[in-house]
Amino acid sequence: MGNLLWFVIVALFVFWILGFAMKIGGGLIHLVLIIAGIIFIIQLITGRRSV
Repeated sequence: MGNLLWFVIVALFVFWILGFAMKIGGGLIHLVLIIAGIIFIIQLITGRRSV
């Protein structure tokens, strides 16, 4: 599950950069990137749990 989260974070970061460069869907991309960042921070704070 952690690898999937990293993939989503990287993909959103790439889309965010593309949104800045091409001015497309900026608001939605920024919102989703902020949500992904919050999830990432929560994962760091709570630590890695074994499944």
